[in-house]
Amino acid sequence: MTEKAPRVPVAMRLRNNFLAGLIICAPIAITIWLTWTFIHWSDSWVRPYIPTRWNPESYLNFAIPGFGLLIAVVLITIVGFLGKNLIGQTIVRFGESVVHRMPLVRTVYRSVKQIFETVLKEQSNSFKKVGLIEYPSPGLWALVFIATDAKGEIASKFNAMGQDMVAVFMPPTPVPTAGFLIFVPREKIVMLDMSPEDAAKFLISGGLVAPEYMPRDLKQKNFPHPKPLAVSKAD
Repeated sequence: MTEKAPRVPVAMRLRNNFLAGLIICAPIAITIWLTWTFIHWSDSWVRPYIPTRWNPESYLNFAIPGFGLLIAVVLITIVGFLGKNLIGQTIVRFGESVVHRMPLVRTVYRSVKQIFETVLKEQSNSFKKVGLIEYPSPGLWALVFIATDAKGEIASKFNAMGQDMVAVFMPPTPVPTAGFLIFVPREKIVMLDMSPEDAAKFLISGGLVAPEYMPRDLKQKNFPHPKPLAVSKAD
């Protein structure tokens, strides 16, 4: 005779169903809320500067969410297009020359511009790789984002000491936007295959959401490289 499976209490089944529904609904609700909040925040900044005759809300009886964000994207794209030609570059250089004469403003402008140029540069590898370092003491490991190789005066000092150092960014959990900049010897970094997006999820979840991993040897077995076709020589 087969044994009957123990009957699950009604309260536990309701609890399991609620948790399953929460796992499905919570990410959707949070994503919608964040997107909606960002759209309204963008509209609140851009909409007051749109002329009344160009604002469709002046002719309609309802608001159009995201119209301010759309205008901002279009204007930024136009500025980028104009900044690539000779006239636009002349205007940008003139504006920067004015900013560079302001003692406090020029420092902030140079720092912010350098950050955006480094992060948004198409050929840059900054923050595109993830690794592990021993921190805060040997035997304890922390997840870091690879920023860049040591440069400038810092690189010259390390080179004089015979050390090849790499700048890494170590974010805290669960807010990865803040953190520490640490210079680590290249040989002491354990590189990982996970993407920066998966690493950010791992940090935000406190280690609960671990990305799937398949070793490289298994990848090669499952997806072998095609062998070159043999070319027969004609007699």
